[in-house]
Amino acid sequence: MKSCLVVDDSKVIRKVARHILEGLDFAVAEAADGREALDHCVATPPDVILLDWNMPVMSGMEFLRALRETALAPLPKVVFCTTENGSAHIRAAIDAGADEYVMKPFDRETLESKLQIVGVV
Repeated sequence: MKSCLVVDDSKVIRKVARHILEGLDFAVAEAADGREALDHCVATPPDVILLDWNMPVMSGMEFLRALRETALAPLPKVVFCTTENGSAHIRAAIDAGADEYVMKPFDRETLESKLQIVGVV
């Protein structure tokens, strides 16, 4: 079973993502900020991370940069999931190491297609 870490400071978004991902046969873990997510990844690396941009403690971009500096191999796939839709934000996320990008709000079909693109579905 593939694993996904949902990283978002919104409990509602984490719950919606969990419901969709469990329907796609993922084992799901959750983190409310980037620091919590980084600790989880070091202890139990997931196959894929659904990552929010704007969070307290450690933002999605700060988390992504820190994750890319770890010794994890292979690195989890990262799908940014955010309301930030400007091309500059998308380019910055991809340049920082994100594998894909999905806009909020998202549905099962959209999320599943992004997970297929990164090769985990």
